[in-house]
Amino acid sequence: MKMKCSLSVLAIAVVLSAAGPAIAAEKTVTLAVDNMYCSACPHIVKQSLAKVAGVATAAVSYEKKTATVTYDDQKTTVAALTQATTQAGYPSYPLN
Repeated sequence: MKMKCSLSVLAIAVVLSAAGPAIAAEKTVTLAVDNMYCSACPHIVKQSLAKVAGVATAAVSYEKKTATVTYDDQKTTVAALTQATTQAGYPSYPLN
């Protein structure tokens, strides 16, 4: 009986540890981006976001002064995204 219980606990632990990476979620955030004054600015903002580990896509709008970023929440955070744009000279903050 004790052996069956131990094996059951071990099997559950294996399943949960294997499911760990599956728990990661892809999220999307829209950032308001300051200091974009020319048509080259969105390219710089996009490059700064693309360098952040976990970023899948980044779409930057000069007209709206925003960046919409899809990222893996197990690899990065919104704080890391805003830090990346700020270090490139374009402070940002989440709109949603």
